[in-house]
Amino acid sequence: MIHGGEAPSRPGHLGRNTGDDHRAPPSLGAMGLTWEQVVVEASDPVDLGRWWATALGWVVVDEDDEGVVFEIRPTPDEMPGLLFLRSASAKQTKNRVHLDFRPDDQAAEVERLLAHGATRVDVGQGDDVPWVVMADPEGNEFCVLGQPH
Repeated sequence: MIHGGEAPSRPGHLGRNTGDDHRAPPSLGAMGLTWEQVVVEASDPVDLGRWWATALGWVVVDEDDEGVVFEIRPTPDEMPGLLFLRSASAKQTKNRVHLDFRPDDQAAEVERLLAHGATRVDVGQGDDVPWVVMADPEGNEFCVLGQPH
């Protein structure tokens, strides 16, 4: 939901139709792929990975001795997870991919994440959108969504 300009006219991510039409789009055949993780480049993968593990209540499933790789998942065998890799370059611009979270209580979750070290950020979303744009300690944006209508 991180985007500038007008909010979508219908509830849903980036204005896509979220009605009752659950038909799958046309396919090229059976998918032989499993979504395993989202990769996040970080200045300090261990610190950022631990921050996210605490924020999400997830578990650490991989950590190398050099602090270059750090992976978390909801449970050891549940995917997708988040894989944090060391990057020599600092984040420069708004993320092109971000995570959206839909909590039971948006206001309480925003306050909990702020207390945990997240910040509110303005990426041009405006004041009258049903989500809150936040950033983790390294500036990676994510959204805390309101309840669907």
